[in-house]
Amino acid sequence: MTAPGPVPVPAPPGGERRLHVLTPLRRAWVPVAATAGVAVQQGERAQEWALALPVWLRLAGLAGLVLVFGAYGFLSWWFTHYAVTRTELRIRTGLLFRRTAHIRLDRIQAIDVTRPLLARLAGVAALRIDVVGTEDKDELAFLAEGDAVALRAELLARAAGFAPAEAAGLGEAPERELLRVPVRDLVVSLLLSLDTWAALAGGFAAPVVAWRLSDSLWAAVVTVVPLLGAVWRGTVNRFLTGYDWRIAESPDGLRLDHGLLDRAHETVPPGRVQSVRIVEPLLWRRRGWVRVELAVAGSKNTVLVPVAGRDAAHALIARVLPGADPAALAFTPSPRRGARWVVPVWWKGYGLAVSGELFAARRGRLCRRTEIVPHAKAQSVRRTRGPWERVCGVADVHVDTGAGTTVTARLRPAEEATALLYAQAARSRTSRAAARPDRWMA
Repeated sequence: MTAPGPVPVPAPPGGERRLHVLTPLRRAWVPVAATAGVAVQQGERAQEWALALPVWLRLAGLAGLVLVFGAYGFLSWWFTHYAVTRTELRIRTGLLFRRTAHIRLDRIQAIDVTRPLLARLAGVAALRIDVVGTEDKDELAFLAEGDAVALRAELLARAAGFAPAEAAGLGEAPERELLRVPVRDLVVSLLLSLDTWAALAGGFAAPVVAWRLSDSLWAAVVTVVPLLGAVWRGTVNRFLTGYDWRIAESPDGLRLDHGLLDRAHETVPPGRVQSVRIVEPLLWRRRGWVRVELAVAGSKNTVLVPVAGRDAAHALIARVLPGADPAALAFTPSPRRGARWVVPVWWKGYGLAVSGELFAARRGRLCRRTEIVPHAKAQSVRRTRGPWERVCGVADVHVDTGAGTTVTARLRPAEEATALLYAQAARSRTSRAAARPDRWMA
């Protein structure tokens, strides 16, 4: 009879900590935005109601709103705590309805540090945490900049398997700069983008049309605001986001630093990139420029570089897809016979390339898009044919990835599509079996 072994003792929880003392100012903007939205929606009626009140009552109401909003921000900050234990990061939030997020450290795939303009002036930053299997990011906003960087380094080290005492003293992992996008190239690329000019034209035309068709100022404002938001995203915001875009390599993945007003520090985690898209607008091709977009499982980080030379972009893709060589891909166009009857004129933009590591499909003539997926990242393969495609003897082959994206080889001959379907399924199966496990700081 053997003696029973020692009873395991549960790890004591880490000490709970609060966010930065300036966080209540940020939390108070939630009811402020809600109140402003109601006032804008009521429009002229709200303005008439406010002007009908005595001045002292208006001032008293304003003071009351400031106190209510301030109390809301303070209480929401007071009831928010976070703690790092041996196995997880716990975040407790909620003023009326309590919520506790248990984030397993071994499930963390990326931690981004964001610094909005006002936060940079105040010396604080926010941590946004990507976890495997979830779409939304958990956030710690705000922490002192030094505390945010130190906590990020500790969490990544813990996720890599370091002991708690060792992880706390490692600090930020070293990095090596790979590419920095010149501001001049970013500006020229925006000027050479057709969607930029389309957004500007719509932004100038929309206010005139809204004013002509509406007799109410508030109705015109409500109509124009969303259009102005689209113009902002397509022009100014693209410049502000892409300003001083810097890419560096570190043991925890590729680090992206960018932004003029809001500075973001993002990480492309190793092994989590499911597919890559190379975008070549028509007016960029003479300069040899491309934009590289990513599909990362469980992450919303989609842009690897806003504009770069083709050779530099291919080198970056080889970093996020080890062993990949986009420059060596030889694309076979869709056959003229059959394809031209399904998609007139534009059929010439479709192409397919398959190598030992990659499945790639190309589409578009004015704006060429090349989508690449490693065989090991393919989750399923499908062949589809519509009625007209069956008549013309062509079919489409779709490769689905773990990030919810699909790479489609369009308008292939029916016999080739059938052979490609089974061959790609076999390549994906063998590539997954031979793939190395993804690990932080490997």
